This record gives sequence, structure tokens and C-alpha cells, in this order.
Amino acid sequence: MAAALAPVPAHADLVIVGAGIAGITAALTAHAAGLRVTVLHKGQAWNPDRAEQATSTFYAQGGIAVVMPTNPDDSVDLHVADTIAAGAGLTDPAATRPIVDAGWAAVTELMAWGTRFDRDPRGALARTREGGHSVRRILHAGGDATGAAIQRALGAALTGAARAGTIEIVDDAVVTRVLTDREGRATGVTYLRRGASHAVAAPTVLLATGGAGHLYPATTNPAGATGDGIALALRAGAHVADLEFIQFHPTMLYTPGERGRRTLITEAIRGEGGRLVDVDGRSVTAGVHPQGDLAPRDVVANAAIAAIDRTGHPCVYLDISGIADVERRFPTVTAGVAAAGLSVRSGRIPVVPGAHYQCGGVVTDIHTRTAVPGLLAAGEVARTGLHGANRLASNSLLEGVVMGIRAAGVATTARGERRSPTVDAAAAPDSAVMSAPVLDRAVLQDAMGRHVALQRDASGLTEVATLLAGARPVPLDSVRAAEDAALTMTARAVVAAAAARTESRGCHVRSDHPETAATARSRVFRLVGDQVTELSPVEMRPGEMRTGEAVPLSG
Repeated sequence: MAAALAPVPAHADLVIVGAGIAGITAALTAHAAGLRVTVLHKGQAWNPDRAEQATSTFYAQGGIAVVMPTNPDDSVDLHVADTIAAGAGLTDPAATRPIVDAGWAAVTELMAWGTRFDRDPRGALARTREGGHSVRRILHAGGDATGAAIQRALGAALTGAARAGTIEIVDDAVVTRVLTDREGRATGVTYLRRGASHAVAAPTVLLATGGAGHLYPATTNPAGATGDGIALALRAGAHVADLEFIQFHPTMLYTPGERGRRTLITEAIRGEGGRLVDVDGRSVTAGVHPQGDLAPRDVVANAAIAAIDRTGHPCVYLDISGIADVERRFPTVTAGVAAAGLSVRSGRIPVVPGAHYQCGGVVTDIHTRTAVPGLLAAGEVARTGLHGANRLASNSLLEGVVMGIRAAGVATTARGERRSPTVDAAAAPDSAVMSAPVLDRAVLQDAMGRHVALQRDASGLTEVATLLAGARPVPLDSVRAAEDAALTMTARAVVAAAAARTESRGCHVRSDHPETAATARSRVFRLVGDQVTELSPVEMRPGEMRTGEAVPLSG
């Protein structure tokens, strides 16, 4: 049944799609600058405990990586170096340094908005270490509930700001289209909410939709991580890059036969002395990397798969027998393991690598601007150049808060430069119920899990591309249809990127091309007609393609 039509669209200075760390940070910062803000969110922004619709921020366990000015063992230079090392040749130093440098000021804002990070017995902020980091620089909250603590604090701050009347929070809303004018500028969005179609006009639209973990049968991501932002951006004319680099977290709880979200076993456990072992008790990472179990995630994930292949056992194990008071330090993991009918008191947790984070995304500059004027992207949906071919642990929350603040700055400037756009009240709802190709979700996930997961080859990628090409258009008149269309579009882009990269690098491993090329460059794609097409160098904006040394993004 077609969605009902809304007669009159709303107006705002900034429309934000998503209510995780990047989205709410942008909303609060823009609100403080006097902007009228509308936040559209598939769940409830002020109730992150609705697990089936919570943001990826809510599930971030480990913490937030930041250089503290009081830590004599750390520096911005060292954090940048660790990030570049993890990024396997594709991290852009010109984007990385300003994000890392702005980290402490952004974390200070998080604390001002109510986030309470854990402290040591002396009252100082407690720090831990995770894979790829040279020193302890990870702040955490609630032991292993950092994201939940941040989400609750930001949600409470957002609710308080909404009472002032300049922020509108629209829950249970799925955005179906970014609207553009004849010059190609973003002018607002259309969205579905409880069976009705609506539109909101604004000179600035921020995509802060998170990732696309539900491209796969099992993921650490919440139910709403369906690639919405990638699909919206491509349809609006934006560029995407590095989508082949999907990070599989080395330690997702192994629960055979389940489809959907599974419990993440935080990397911080390995930072506190946990060891990855195979079924026979042998180290998974011995001789693989100098940092052992704290090597970058792509290294550890592939070592875990190698151990599974070698032993024929369906999982590996995280040996936690040497960690004191696991239940107090890691209550989220303890609860997740218990919910699966297991216990951390056994001393070993069964784990497998699982789809976790989208390292690439919508191409932006260091101020969140995309190739579409007025359209911004921040957080996991964006490709700033920070993560390269493999994200450094706990850099995601850092990027989210820093870039959320920057997005608000861009929107504030735009309000002064651009007249508020209008949306045709008749045309906008029409666009909300447009049609788009959809492949059955389970069929798509199984194909991606078989052929576009940790290891890929040309034959498998061709098989998935052919399957996706057969997707049939359906009207986007329900949340499920809109999400499945987004997954189908995002899968097409991921497969195209993976097929184009005929080398192995970071999160992307081609079994038919195991070597790593001497030079690294990002591959940039856009939608041409209904085809995801790679841009030639002459079609790209400055900074969208790297060859060897980093090319800074414009702006």
C-alpha cells in the first residue's frame, strides 16, 4: 500500500539524518549557534536502550582514542603515526592530523554534555590500550560500555535542547531521498514515518547514518545499519570511495546459526591481557605480527580465519583466564556472553571475525563537505581519509565527535550565505515513494557472506554482481523496502570497488591477487544512470585519488 501524502513540508537550517555521536554532536553544536535543526532517526534519539533500533555508537564498547595533554608518553605525532600504520597505505595524513589534533577539545565537549569516563583510583581519567596503538590512550566509560554512556549523555542533552524549541527530533523516520535543485544543490530530504510521507527543506543536509553491517548474515552492528547514507548519497550525485575496505572485528561472539547482530567482544580485553588461541590452545597470532594479539584488526582477523581453516574448528577462543575481575571490568561482554548461554567464568570465549565497520564511505573534505553542494557526511558513513584501508581501533568515536562539530560549523556558515530553499509540496512526497531495485535481504546477505567477506576473488565477485543486477524495482513505501533498497545499492558499490581493486590491502584480501601494489590509491565511484561507475582521474575533485604520497582533500 502506498504511503499517505503529507500536505506541507517543514523547514530547517540543518537536517541531520541519524542520531549517533556524529549526528547529535552536530545537532547540539548547531543549536548552540542558533540554528533550527531537525534530526531524523530510525529509532528514538532519547531512548538508546531500544536495542533493535539503537545506533552503532550505542554498541561501541572499547572507547575513544585521544591524545591527552597530561599524558607524557603520547603525542599527536604518535597517534597520527599509529593511524597511518594501521591504514595500510591509504590513510591521508592531511585529513588525519587535524582530526587527531582536535580530539582532546572534542572529548572535552563530550564531558561538558554529560559523558562520564572511567577514572583510576587517583581520580585521573583511566586509559587502556587496543590493537595498533603504541601507548594507552583509549578513554572508556562503564568499563566496556563507552558508546552506551556517550549515547545516553548526548541523548539527554539533545532532549534538553529540544525543549528550547529550535531542535525537532523526528523518531521512527527513514529517509528515502536527498532532494536537490536544478543546480545540483541539496535542498532537503523526503522521509517515511509511520505510513506517511513527509519532506523537510534545508540549505544543509548532514548524513550521519552509520554503516552497513547488515550486508552480511552476522554483524556487530544494530538492525538499522543498512547502508542508508551510501545509497542516499549516490542517488544525490555524491562520490564514494574505499568501500571495499569493510573491517571485520576479530572477536565477535560465536553463536552458530544466528542471523543479524551478534555480541562484540571488545578489543580492550586483549589490551588487558586476553589471548587469542585456537581450539588446541595455540596462539593465533604467534609469528604473524610483532604486536601479536594487538596487531591491526585486519591482521588479527585474517590470522583467526587461518587458524579456523587449519584446525577445521568453527571458531577460535579468547583466553581471559589471566584477567582479574573480568565481570566488573567488562560488564557488557559478560552480559552478552551470558545471553548466549555461556559464561566468562569458563576462561575462554568462542569468537569469530564479524562484519564491524565501513572504513570507506561518502567522500568528504576535512569539513564534511561532499561533491554535492549543501550535502555533508560525518561519522562511519563518511570517507575522510582517516581510516584508509583499515581503521585503527577506537578512532571511530573520535572522528564522529570531531566531524560532527565541524559539520555544524559548515551549516552555520551556509545559513548566512544561502537563502532557505523551498520544497514543492506536491513533488516532495512523490519522491518519497519512488521505486528502487531490491534484492531479497537473506539472499543478498548470504551471497555477500560467501564471496565479499574477508576474502574475495573475481569469480565470486562476478557471481554477486550478476545476482545484484537481477534486483527488481519496488516502491519505497515501507521501512523494510527502503532499507533493502539501500542494502542493494550499497552492495553494488562494495562489489564494484572490490572487483576494481586487483590487489590485497588492509581489510580487502583478494585470494586471486594476494600481492600488495607498490603504490596506493583510493578508487572513487559515483552513480551514472543506474550503474555504479568508477571515476577517471580527470573527473575527480582534488584529493579524491591518492597515488603514493597523500594528496590533501580540497576545502
